[in-house]
Amino acid sequence: MQILTATKRSKTDKMGDVRNQGLVPAVIYGARVENTPIAINSRDFIKLFKIAGESSAIVIDLEGKKIDALVQEVQYEAVKGYPLHVDFLAIDASKPVTVSVALTFEGVSPAVKGNLGSLVKVIHEVEVSALPKNLPHEIVVSIEKLVTLEDQIHVSDIILPKDVTMETDGEEVVALVAPQQEEKESEPLDISSIEVEKKGKKEEEEVSAE
Repeated sequence: MQILTATKRSKTDKMGDVRNQGLVPAVIYGARVENTPIAINSRDFIKLFKIAGESSAIVIDLEGKKIDALVQEVQYEAVKGYPLHVDFLAIDASKPVTVSVALTFEGVSPAVKGNLGSLVKVIHEVEVSALPKNLPHEIVVSIEKLVTLEDQIHVSDIILPKDVTMETDGEEVVALVAPQQEEKESEPLDISSIEVEKKGKKEEEEVSAE
């Protein structure tokens, strides 16, 4: 598991002062852990989050105490996109947890390649359960079985890693190919009719003016 070093911070610490030190204010709570304000290195977190995301378990080294956790929520600065605050959920490494895992689509659909239609990704993540050590960072879905417009990929078609259980309904559609929509040719603009209409309107105005 990825390890992230953290230090305790006071509830009275100003968030701006913490961030000015290159740290991100955070909080950890959950299994056998009291709600604890902490601070983490901004660069270390960004690097770790790219690898672990919100579905892979990590270890928080809180001043020598090792805590298994998941990234629960990240708040970002609206313009520059750097993390402003992070919530960590402490978990029990011996018990299964349920998380949402992102889907990664790979391969080539014969239906799309043959210009029959466009690929539609109906859902982008699924819920799975597993022991923290077995949680996948992503789940790969091959779109090569989409040969015709009638073909669909369902959740039940997804192949999961060992010791991982699907929690999302197997009947849900994951991806399909939607037929291409033909663009309707716009009818040519009849300028003469517009001119006649304008002329008629002008004549009506002149009559009413008299």
